[in-house]
Amino acid sequence: MEIELSFQVPLPISCGAQGRISSSVPLEFPFCSLGVLPLIVSLCSSEKCLALSTPPTFSIIQTTISTEGMPQTLSSTSMFTPCGFSPHLHTSKEDEQGGLIFQDGNLTSASLDALIQHLIPTTDYYPEKAYIFTFLLSSRLFIEPHELLSRVCHKCIEQQRLDDPVLDKARIRKFGPKILQLLTEWTETFPYDFQEERMIGHLKDMIHRIAPCDEAYWKKMNQLLQTLNQKLATLSHGQEGIVKISAAVSDKLVAFKSKPPSIQREILSVCSDPYTLAQQLTHVELERLSHIGPEEFVQAFVHKDPLDGTKTCFSEQKKTSNLEAYVKWFNRLCYLVATEICMPAKKKQRAQVIEFFIDVARECFNIGNFNSLMAIISGMNMSPVSRLKKTWSKVKTAKFFILDHQMDPTGNFYNYRTALRGAAHRSLTAHSNREKIVIPFFSLLIKDIYFLNEGCANRLPNGHVNFEKFLELAKQVGEFITWKQVECPFEQDPNIIHYLHTAPIFTEDGLYLASYESESPENQTEKDRWKSLRSTILGKT
Repeated sequence: MEIELSFQVPLPISCGAQGRISSSVPLEFPFCSLGVLPLIVSLCSSEKCLALSTPPTFSIIQTTISTEGMPQTLSSTSMFTPCGFSPHLHTSKEDEQGGLIFQDGNLTSASLDALIQHLIPTTDYYPEKAYIFTFLLSSRLFIEPHELLSRVCHKCIEQQRLDDPVLDKARIRKFGPKILQLLTEWTETFPYDFQEERMIGHLKDMIHRIAPCDEAYWKKMNQLLQTLNQKLATLSHGQEGIVKISAAVSDKLVAFKSKPPSIQREILSVCSDPYTLAQQLTHVELERLSHIGPEEFVQAFVHKDPLDGTKTCFSEQKKTSNLEAYVKWFNRLCYLVATEICMPAKKKQRAQVIEFFIDVARECFNIGNFNSLMAIISGMNMSPVSRLKKTWSKVKTAKFFILDHQMDPTGNFYNYRTALRGAAHRSLTAHSNREKIVIPFFSLLIKDIYFLNEGCANRLPNGHVNFEKFLELAKQVGEFITWKQVECPFEQDPNIIHYLHTAPIFTEDGLYLASYESESPENQTEKDRWKSLRSTILGKT
């Protein structure tokens, strides 16, 4: 039985005389390099869609947890709830001491030093999990992780007097489980931070200081490091397993249009079932999403701290390779769809490919795979495809209009955001992994997070960090973490996956040439461009 998202779909937007969608599309050019990552904003923005939707209620509550044993770690899915923080947390009276500013019991702003102190456990205090995630995520806008961990360890040594010749074992036995738990949560949520030797060094130094008070701490440290190494190895192996896309393009494949079709494989010869292809696309999306660390959303937009204009956080190369690779995958899928449509020599075959991808896109929508859905729509809306009037006249376009309307950018992508909320609600009440799948339109997610980062990075007039903005960012990224952890329920087909990653694709010029070879230019401008492209790509006059 197929599970479909049920939404009330308005009438489709108007189309051209040939019953086609308009040719302009926001994602027609690639934005693969991080140097132009902020341009993603312009891809999704217009006068109608610049405003961000109002973020859900999300607040940090002042807490004091008194416990003799190891604090319990909440899962990422239970840390964030639709109404705010996890109900496991406890509130206490307001407190404005130590540079922390609370309003109605919620932490709203503070100095960076005060926020660091609020992160540090004591014998009778442990920070709530949501605060730990929020601060570790956004603090890197102002301080690098290795420096933050160094300061945390230094303060712990001072406060717990770990440099004393004789340690207070009773005190350390109360403090030890809490600092171990903090380090455990850090390594579990942000494992990429610990690829640096400095991070491992700080971690080991802290545990070596408390270990003489309880031999069990040695065992816990070894378990922590073993788990961390396994996780980093898994992530590294997964990254290597993703097929590297060759930068070489295949414009000369246009010459194959007049030769037997067996020379160039096409998608329908690899997979003729739209449901299967949608499922394999979902495999690719979830695999690539799984490697994106939450910190990459912040590190992609790090800039100079106004209070320290001499340097930027992460002055070394930004650690955003997984995010960048995912953006490249989106662009590849756009161009693959356009290439598959423009490649066939016969009009009937091109129309068949278009209708096939429409069915694939519809199934992606039903699955909750909005990123592949948008890539397919973008590919079909690229000018070399949309200009194929004779081809589109043979296509049953009603389903395409509905899907395109769902991804219409009007009203800050109102229709898409409504569908996304429906998929997110289904995921929360899901009884199977299939119902849990939510793969957002990634470029729009990046745009939203870009603006949230801008708010986080701007200090208040008194020099305080705007913690309310930290919370909005943590809510958005925390939701993404939950979605990317879903295990794909569909059986993997290696042949289809390999084709999606390695099938040759045209550049924009190659697409235009293939389009003109399929349906002749209509005006002098197109004729001149066709002549130029035949000369430069095919060496013909």
